[in-house]
Parts: sequence; C-alpha cells; structure tokens
Amino acid sequence: MSEISGQNKRSFSERNTVMIKAVFIAIITLLLLIPAAMISNLVYERQNTMNEAINEIGEKWGKEQTLTGPFLTIPFTKHIKRYSPKDSTDVWIERTDYLNMLPENLNVSGSIAPEKRYRGIFEVIVYNSDISLDGDFSTLNIKDFDIETKDLHLDNAFLSIGISDLRGIEEQIDLKWGENTKVFNPGTITTNIISSGINAPLNISVNSNGDILSEPFAFNLKLKGSEYLRFVPVGKITDVELKSDWNTPSFDGAFLPDHRTVSDSGFVANWNILHLNRNYPQAWLNSEHRVQESAFGVDLLLPVDNYKKSERSIKYAILFIGLTFLVFFFIEIINKKRVHPIQYILVGLALCLFYTLLLSISEHSTFNFAYLISSVLTIGLISAYTKTVLKSNSLTGLMSGILTILYLFIYVIIQLEDYALLMGSIGLFIILALVMYFSRKIDWYEINNEMKL
Repeated sequence: MSEISGQNKRSFSERNTVMIKAVFIAIITLLLLIPAAMISNLVYERQNTMNEAINEIGEKWGKEQTLTGPFLTIPFTKHIKRYSPKDSTDVWIERTDYLNMLPENLNVSGSIAPEKRYRGIFEVIVYNSDISLDGDFSTLNIKDFDIETKDLHLDNAFLSIGISDLRGIEEQIDLKWGENTKVFNPGTITTNIISSGINAPLNISVNSNGDILSEPFAFNLKLKGSEYLRFVPVGKITDVELKSDWNTPSFDGAFLPDHRTVSDSGFVANWNILHLNRNYPQAWLNSEHRVQESAFGVDLLLPVDNYKKSERSIKYAILFIGLTFLVFFFIEIINKKRVHPIQYILVGLALCLFYTLLLSISEHSTFNFAYLISSVLTIGLISAYTKTVLKSNSLTGLMSGILTILYLFIYVIIQLEDYALLMGSIGLFIILALVMYFSRKIDWYEINNEMKL
C-alpha cells in the first residue's frame, strides 16, 4: 500500500521521464531542420551564382546555339475584299504576305571543339563549331496556295537561317546558290519563323505552270556557343552528323541519334529525320506553324553536377539527425548513460555542418572526394565527442560504425538516381526492423522508475 502511495506522490515528470526525453529529442530534431533548410538555400544560391557565371561568359563568347533552316521565303501581294462603312461598298485592300518553303534535302555535317573557361571558381563549357550545310528545294506550285504569278515579288525572295545568338558567328558566311555566290546579311526580314538570324537575297523564277524554280545550296558556318548546339529538322529528309572530342555528351531534344558512338576520345552521332516525324509541312503562309519544338542536338555536360548531388544529400538530413539521436537515446536507456539535451544539439549541429563542408569542398574538387573528406571529418568529430560524453570505447565504436554505415548508405542512394526510392525504402525498412528488434525486451514502464531527466 505504501509503494502505491509513493508512486502516486511522484511528479508527472518523474512518472514520464522517457516520454518527456523522447519529446525533447524530437523537438531538437525538428529545430535542427532549420539550419539544414538554410544550407539547402545556400546550395541554391551557389548554383545561381554558377548560372550567372555561365551567362556572363555566354554574353561575351556566345550563348546556347540553335540553328533553324535554311528556308526560302517569297513575298507576295495578298488582295483582300473588305466592306467599307464609309462608302457602303466592298473595297479591295492589299497587304504583303510571305510564302515559306523548306528544303527537300538537308545535309548537316559538323565538328565541335569544346573548351573550358573559368569565372572565379566556376567552370563553364564553351565551344567552337565548324558546320557545313547543303541541300536543295523541291518544286512547289504556287497555285496550291491560290497565288497568282503576277503577285509574287520574285526579286525580293530571300533565304534565311535562324541563329539564336548572332555573336557566335566567327566569319563571313557566303551562300553558294547554284552557280552563284551570295553574301548573307544580318537580321531577319520577317519574324514569322525565326526572331534572330541572317538572310541572303535571291532571284527566283516561276515557269509557265506556276512552279517555283530553285537551285541547290551550300554554305559553311563557323559558330561559337556555350553548353549546347541544336538543330531544327526543316528538311523533308534531314541528315545530321556531329563529332567532337568531348566524352560526356547528353543527346536531347525532340529526337535522339539513330546511331551514336561515345568513348574516352569523344563522340560521333548521326540523326536521320523525315518530315513525317514532325508536325509541320514543307510549305505554308506567314506564321501558320512553329518549328522550334522539333529542335534536337547535344549538350556538352560537365562530368559531375556537384550542386545537384549536394541538394539531394540534404534531403536525407532528417535521417542522419534522427537516427543518430535514436542511437544516443537507446544508449541512455540500455546502458544508463545520461546525455544532456545540449549535447544532442551539439551533435546535431555537427551533422548539419557536414553539408556545408560537402558543398564548399565540392566546388574545388570532385563530389566523391568532397563526400569522403566531409564524412570522415564529421564522423571523427562526433566520435571524439561521444568518447568524452559516454567515456566508453565500445559505445564510441558503436556510434562510429553506425555513422559510417549511414554515410555509405546515403552515398549509394545519391549515386543510384534511378533506384534511389527503392534503395531508400528498403534501407528505412531495415532500420525500423533493427530498432524494433533491439527494443523488443525493453520494459518502458520500468525504465521510468530508473531513468531521470
């Protein structure tokens, strides 16, 4: 009876010591997510700084390049009947429209010579390219578009090439049109298809049947740019061959190469695209169709994206902090070793500092090396502190081993992007199973009688 009376006299904190300590640890864990979020913002800020460096170099060297064309444009006079309220009758007005023609065959052969440029600590990929284009236009009957020969401005026809950043042009571009040579002029005469590019004036003829007669074309283009080079498949049959000594290309856009070879010495890629593969015809009026959505090409990627991997690792901060605190908590319960909340906070801050080390070191080396150095420093710091707090070599070894396994586990998840969710789910299941196994014989009610805050 006296024992029951003694238990009743115990305060709430004495009767719920374990629960209160667990709540304290949970609160500390959640609070430590604040500095983790701040580090995540720091990663985003550094990535923006890198993008600014890329844009700064691109502004001077040449930005990402997309080639559209060539395509032939013929202005013509359009007669439109409209009602005039002033005269109460129909009147005819005239406006200038444009007939756009795409090549029957377009052959592109190019080589890319990449270079590394630096702005501070940031590395940027730029390139010089040497591209040859040739092809021809098929016969087009203007009657298919209800255009009369007399309305065509044949002496004002022009050939256009869309170039996304004209600052990348290194040499004058001469167009070989049949047996004649034309000189390209800067700018676009009409923005129906492209907003930036060059044009060459042509003299086009039409036969008695209304067929537009054109000549084969060829020209060479030396173009500077940064990061990626893309093409729009304007030919009815478009063949593109690119080669470079860059060994980490990323082929993207609307079409992937039909054949590609990537080795340590570089890559060779071939595309063969038909007009049936895209969603616009070989000829149309004005701006009826947009062609940029069919662009394809190659990105010259750096081998490692340190910021992306650092950001992914921060997503596992709750796992690092929570599992480490859980180990300390079980050490308190099973081995009767008391750990003060301030000591939990210091260990948590050490875990958060790992991400700052990882980010800063990875900007000057590879991500793998930065991860190794950061994890060794963090494990060493926490192990030394654990030895001081718990005064036990075995418990210190246990904590060091668990942290080492945890950092290895997260490293594997970061490397296996496609299987990250699967590996993470399996890992968390195993961790929960181990916690349940080692805590199965703990009498939580009896622990309250022995443990004090």
